[in-house]
Amino acid sequence: MSVMFLPLRLIPVPVQCVVLGSVLQIFFKNNEKFDDLLELLEGKVFRVFIKDTGSVLFIGFKSGSAWVHPSSKQRPDVKIESTTTGFARLSFAKEDPDALVMQKVLKLSGDSESMLLFQKLLETLDLDWELELRRAFGDFFGRKVASAAYALVDAEKKLQQNSTKLVDDALKSMDTPSAERLQLWQAGVESVSRKMSKLQRQLDKLERLANKEKA
Repeated sequence: MSVMFLPLRLIPVPVQCVVLGSVLQIFFKNNEKFDDLLELLEGKVFRVFIKDTGSVLFIGFKSGSAWVHPSSKQRPDVKIESTTTGFARLSFAKEDPDALVMQKVLKLSGDSESMLLFQKLLETLDLDWELELRRAFGDFFGRKVASAAYALVDAEKKLQQNSTKLVDDALKSMDTPSAERLQLWQAGVESVSRKMSKLQRQLDKLERLANKEKA
């Protein structure tokens, strides 16, 4: 149910609100299984902040449906933060919201009960964004938004893979020891430590004998 899957930075926030609000209203109208959960969410307001674009929207629940506005006089019950790519991973790639929270890709703060309700909605909301966008706004728009969202997710994966490879290459260039060499080194250290302890005990014994002779 995240919205700012829209990677098109030039789309004004009010237009994004219309797009998202239309999709959610149609979806909830055609899916009665969410009626009980929507009833629990009645009157709740969620503030959504897209960090890389600076966009802010508000999602609210009223009369068994959802509204999306660029502003709200009501104090939000929950604040949701992520990047455009983070919301794309949640909405289009359908990554587990709990995993995204643990990875700090998605940040939730606010009323604990409302956050649990929101997470429950995310877990049960099997919404095909591309399909719903095509239904509401036509094939061209739905396909363009979906393609851009998938491209964002793919670009982030490639960036992570490249970063991992750079780290691996850097460690190799530093002649980082293999696991086997590390084990041998550790065994050597432990052996030297045991010998040093034994030598120390012998020195202590000799010192005690020397003290007795002086006495």
